Amino acid sequence: MTAPAVGTTDNVELRALLRQVDPRRHRTDRVMRVLITGAFVVAMLPLVSVTWTVLANGFERFDGYFLTHSMRGVFGGMDAGGIYHAIVGTLEVTLFATLISVPIGLLTAIYLVEYGRGALARAVTFFVDVMTGIPSIVAGLFAYALFAVLLGPGIRMGAVGSVALSVLMIPVVVRSCEEMLRLVPNELREAALALGVPRWLVVVKVVLRTAVAGIGTGITLAIARVIGETAPLLITVGVIDSINFNLFEGRMMTLPVYVYRQYSQGLVPCTPGAADCITTINYDRAWAAALTLILIVMLLNLLGRLITRFFAPKNLG
Repeated sequence: MTAPAVGTTDNVELRALLRQVDPRRHRTDRVMRVLITGAFVVAMLPLVSVTWTVLANGFERFDGYFLTHSMRGVFGGMDAGGIYHAIVGTLEVTLFATLISVPIGLLTAIYLVEYGRGALARAVTFFVDVMTGIPSIVAGLFAYALFAVLLGPGIRMGAVGSVALSVLMIPVVVRSCEEMLRLVPNELREAALALGVPRWLVVVKVVLRTAVAGIGTGITLAIARVIGETAPLLITVGVIDSINFNLFEGRMMTLPVYVYRQYSQGLVPCTPGAADCITTINYDRAWAAALTLILIVMLLNLLGRLITRFFAPKNLG
């Protein structure tokens, strides 16, 4: 009978040693798994709860009529009225705020990343950080005060609300675009500059082209950030029950303000036995409008993901 080879015995012992699990490390791993899973569940509970509550309360009134009619001529507990005027106001005010914020924010980010040096760049960075933490009500008061000085007190129109939203949106655009521009490898800039390409053309053709996916996503998320603001729009845009397509004349209704107004009106005192009066009609409209706003934000986030997918550098050609 032959004895086993020494090398074979050593290999077997080495495998057995490698397969052993340290009890302390195993316990630590299990504890961390439980903590991470618990944190995920705790984070998801509010999201699931809010989503389910809005769906349960708003889905019944969420229909074609509700989306295509305004509140003009609707009063009391009438089973009528919709949010068409609020959707129009939200889209126009947010779009104009985007037209204001994106050029300013993007150019500021380009300056900080590509050209900014010294005290001026530090000052710009400081003020961007300060603006990031400004309460939304302060942005609304600023926009109202600015236009009150220019056009007189009591001014209410969609353009003022867009300026208020742009105050909140600009620092978000600056921060997101700045981070995306910093992710562009310096080798790409140096290679283009070595070929004699002007600096501004390097920024336009190389840097922005490489970071376009991240910039688009950041802008989309910034829009989703401000589209649900209520306080600044309540101050600057006001309230109206009719449809107004003109940003520069008259009040406009927006979805956040519509939700606030309907919910604040509370229950309707209906006459006993009145078939054409719904006591909870204001709450029903508020929940349905909130569901619409959530769907719009969801579509914006999906749009951001599509931008990232189709405009990523690997797909540029």
